[in-house]
Amino acid sequence: MSSGPGLESLVDQTISVITNDGRNIVGILKGFDQATNIILDESHERVYSTKEGVQQLVLGLYIIRGDNISVIGELDEELDSNLDLSKLRAHPLKPVIH
Repeated sequence: MSSGPGLESLVDQTISVITNDGRNIVGILKGFDQATNIILDESHERVYSTKEGVQQLVLGLYIIRGDNISVIGELDEELDSNLDLSKLRAHPLKPVIH
């Protein structure tokens, strides 16, 4: 595995990824390369809405190209498990403009 921008410490941890098109994908980081392409396992996309709770779409094993990633962050699993996503309302993220 090549060294990326500080991702080594996040391997086998649950992370949240915000993509350039505004998607929020959560999963376990399994690997990455020098271009920050990442492999997530047990992943799902969280779809936010102002009218209904957060939908979670199962993706499973998922690869995200590095040039499509805006933000990668560690997810606090204890805090996340205490959230009631069915009651959470939020505007969907807008795409990132470069």
